[in-house]
Amino acid sequence: MSNCVSWLDNAVFYEIYPQSFNDTNADGIGDINGITEKLDYIKELGCNAIWINPCFKSPFGDAGYDVEDYYTVAPRYGTNEDLANLFKKAHKRDMHVILDLVPGHTSVNHEWFRQSMKSERNEFTDRYVWTDSIWEEPQGMGCIRGISERDGSCAVNFFSHQPALNYGFYKPDPDKKWQQPMDAPGPMATREAMKDVMRFWLGMGCDGFRVDMAGSLVKHDEDSKGTIALWQDVRKFLDAEFPNAAMVSEWGEPDKSLIGGFHMDFLLHFGPSHYNDLFRCDEPYFSKRGKGSAKEFIAAYKANYAKTDGKGLICIPSGNHDMGRLSVCLDTDEMKVAFAFLLSMPGAPFIYYGDEIGMRYVEGLASVEGGYGRTGSRSPMQWDKSVNAGFSTAPKDKLYIKQDESPDRPDAESQSADESSLRSEIKRLIALRMSKPALQSKGRIEFVSDGYPLVYKRTAGEQTVTAVINPSAEKAVVNGIGGKIIYTTGGNAEIKDGTLYADGCTAVFVE
Repeated sequence: MSNCVSWLDNAVFYEIYPQSFNDTNADGIGDINGITEKLDYIKELGCNAIWINPCFKSPFGDAGYDVEDYYTVAPRYGTNEDLANLFKKAHKRDMHVILDLVPGHTSVNHEWFRQSMKSERNEFTDRYVWTDSIWEEPQGMGCIRGISERDGSCAVNFFSHQPALNYGFYKPDPDKKWQQPMDAPGPMATREAMKDVMRFWLGMGCDGFRVDMAGSLVKHDEDSKGTIALWQDVRKFLDAEFPNAAMVSEWGEPDKSLIGGFHMDFLLHFGPSHYNDLFRCDEPYFSKRGKGSAKEFIAAYKANYAKTDGKGLICIPSGNHDMGRLSVCLDTDEMKVAFAFLLSMPGAPFIYYGDEIGMRYVEGLASVEGGYGRTGSRSPMQWDKSVNAGFSTAPKDKLYIKQDESPDRPDAESQSADESSLRSEIKRLIALRMSKPALQSKGRIEFVSDGYPLVYKRTAGEQTVTAVINPSAEKAVVNGIGGKIIYTTGGNAEIKDGTLYADGCTAVFVE
């Protein structure tokens, strides 16, 4: 099983929500050429890898996570040639690009689903999870029914217009013939079809995939044994044909995803991780008030870390398209300390577009393309102080999502020119990470304190860097710290006789 895609060792990802990033044809929607145009901006920040949210043809009932055609770039974003050109231009800059693979479901518009709805059997009849009767719902899942000549109800994932692809049931109910085992012809054909999709884009120059809800494919799979086996099979295919393809899972259980053959696992903002205890709750740990707690997060992280045999390949994002912006609960000084943490943890860090300038959540927006409460985190990127903050030359009312209209809204151009800005601080923190192998993806971690301050040691070979993260406004005193201070953000810090003294809202790195 492969776990050695070397470029991931020091990868820092920048997540791009394509429809909101940069519009080059004045239709109010971002596009692929807009990403290509901003590659130098991303590289100058220090990021050397990009994750692009779904960019394939779609009716956009769920922002592109409802795929209509896995092989075609959505026309509003451009062409397949535009995406291939993006890969090429990124590679010239020693950058890598991974696409968002959505293997669990498609749109109802997908030709596979249209064919599966027919009453006569065909090669797509078993491509989705269908019951045998219109009157029977798939237990524990929503369903689509009454829309086809075929008798039966089709299971859905999440929204009602996202029919679930059929990878089989780990423990089929013998009384329900429609619950097919994993090795039945239908589930195996689905698996091979998804390999073909991966083969197509990897052959085009894509560097890998972030896999949406990777742990949810096989049904009735309580311990994920079936889903792990499925991904191990995919790993064999990749090792044989595309050994340098990176695979990052949205799973939230690295002990399972890494066994399945993924290189890294994406920390989920829901479930048992306690991720939002740090950034998004009534009293986040990274608030200056110092009333939050990182204890449960650290306990969960340590448990997962141990299960991965010390690999620690758990990706912690600043945010993403599914959650509120960091700036909802944290001010600029607090975000600087939060990024000192994010950029010094194991696994590849992910920066959500606009988080580097502290973009705000836009309140009170009507749902756009299935965004609902998430819509305010998907507003167009703010590049400068020109029309539409430099995102688009379309009329304001044509923008994909309404922008932050505050007169003091942050923008990339201003922050790039300001050495004291959040963006400039993040740029320096990325440079620090890149200069210290101990702070990169595979460096080991040992937690010394899980209170205020948070103290941990990162180690690679003979190099050890101790991070002291003090979000609280209160000064911190940490005994048993020796070495040289190599970086500080926030206030001042000094070491005297083996004791570190640090101001409040300050992060310190000691080697």
